[in-house]
Amino acid sequence: MKMILQDCDPSASADKSLPYTTYLVEYLQDGITKFDIVSSSKKVDIFDHYYDNYRGDFINMTQTEGRINPRLWVDPNSKEKKTK
Repeated sequence: MKMILQDCDPSASADKSLPYTTYLVEYLQDGITKFDIVSSSKKVDIFDHYYDNYRGDFINMTQTEGRINPRLWVDPNSKEKKTK
């Protein structure tokens, strides 16, 4: 499971440059609704992680509008490796 965006605006899930294996997860934390965009090869891995951490505060999980193959997607937040 890979966290792409944490505590983000739900409109970020409309980005078509995301991988098609990403999901928008909605949950409550201290009474405030929060949204994360998470990627995983299996949807059940995401559910298990959020259910274990938030139990009754887990609200919803929907697929984003991503269209990119996960193998070809490059995370813009990742640090580039330096070559020798």
